[in-house]
Amino acid sequence: MPDDLEPLSPEEGVDRFLTHREPSVRESTLNNAKTRLRYFLDWCDERDVENLNSLSGRDMSDFVAWRRGDIAPITLQKQLSTIRQALRWWADIEAVDEGLAEKVHAPELPDGAESRDVHLDPDRAKAALEYYGRHRYASRDHALIALIWRTGMRRGAVQSLDRDDLEPDGHAVRLEHRIDEGTKLKNGEAGERWVYLGPKWFQILADYVDNPDRVQGTDEYGRKPLFTTQDGGRPSPQTIYKWLMRALHPCSYASCPHDRTPETCDARGRSANVADCPSSRSPHAVRRGAITHHLTEDTPPETVSERMDVSLDVLYQHYDARTEREKMDVRTNHLPDE
Repeated sequence: MPDDLEPLSPEEGVDRFLTHREPSVRESTLNNAKTRLRYFLDWCDERDVENLNSLSGRDMSDFVAWRRGDIAPITLQKQLSTIRQALRWWADIEAVDEGLAEKVHAPELPDGAESRDVHLDPDRAKAALEYYGRHRYASRDHALIALIWRTGMRRGAVQSLDRDDLEPDGHAVRLEHRIDEGTKLKNGEAGERWVYLGPKWFQILADYVDNPDRVQGTDEYGRKPLFTTQDGGRPSPQTIYKWLMRALHPCSYASCPHDRTPETCDARGRSANVADCPSSRSPHAVRRGAITHHLTEDTPPETVSERMDVSLDVLYQHYDARTEREKMDVRTNHLPDE
């Protein structure tokens, strides 16, 4: 860490940058910057980055890879543009190395990237759930896919769940913000809620808890995590990301849609990067797909907003992947008879 830099936490750095930008940009531009930088703060939190001084080109490469699995290439380019602006300003106030912004490289856009919206399609979700339901019922992968597809839950929320958060009488799961006990929700106490699963979906989780292959365990706070690692501990959000990416790899439950073989596929094998598969889907993509599916099935947006813990504005801007035709079809169902 260079001696000529002044310590600055990520949270204070973002606040200072936004305050600097506020007088010179439109409100919509500022709100976009807030949203994009929120993901940067999430990454800093996951990686225990407490001082912007420590950021390196390799760190920024890791951040790009972290976001790449969740969003379309065109969206990633827009987000990284904001990150570079922030890095240049932080360099001016001696919080990061000069030139760090130029070390943030976005992947090249493939043809048609502008129209690509990365989410889990309902047909793929159904195919995966049918496969795991037949061949690996109540396994960790089965329970994880079922939970996130049914609820649209963030991976941080999934990580926070304990066995005792399952509510058999209501066929529901309870979400609590327990920051003093090692877990937190994205929106703090405002994100606390009960989420209805229904008998079929609840049973998958209940049977997963009783699965003899599941490792029983207690975390450092004496809590019993719902999802556990091989040593019985609570998985990190990044571990949940890897689990779901591998579970939803199309070759795990169907034939390869890209005419590849295990020998010619860079996304297969123990040491391979699953994200290299064009059909890979991250937890965020499953969340977006779940939200879109709820909306397509005529669930009121207000209900989706509360269930998925997302504001209506953010829901429409970042999560609603319906086509204009699909939106019209849903609206048509609410029109008066002719």
